[in-house]
Amino acid sequence: MENLQQKIENLNNQSNYNEAAELAANTMKIRIKREWLKYDYHFAGDKSQRHIFKIKLSRNNKSFSFKFGQSIKDYAKEPTIYQILSCLQKCGVGTFENFCGDFGYDEDSRKAEKIYKSVCREFLNMQKLFNEKELEVLALIQ
Repeated sequence: MENLQQKIENLNNQSNYNEAAELAANTMKIRIKREWLKYDYHFAGDKSQRHIFKIKLSRNNKSFSFKFGQSIKDYAKEPTIYQILSCLQKCGVGTFENFCGDFGYDEDSRKAEKIYKSVCREFLNMQKLFNEKELEVLALIQ
């Protein structure tokens, strides 16, 4: 893993983010399936519609799926490996209070609590596919 980590850091230093993500995905044997769902609003508060995909990450006979709202700028393209891997939660966020403090949410907000629970679920799914060292390497994809 250390060799892979160094290669990814070198690619990142050269601004080769897509290549770094592809290297991580290929080395870790991550399979990514993209399925276009619709063109619609994805995030709460969206002012513009975007392409929404169902993404399925698979590895070692385990998988999880999630919805992915493509960048409005990249409206005509499937999400890249980099775009997908960079958005995933690769570390724990601590308590709800820590999460709110770190990310600027109101602790009295139901919306914030819903987002917090989603982020925690996503991290649990990532832990099912990757060990701690692998998650550290994937955290370099940002």
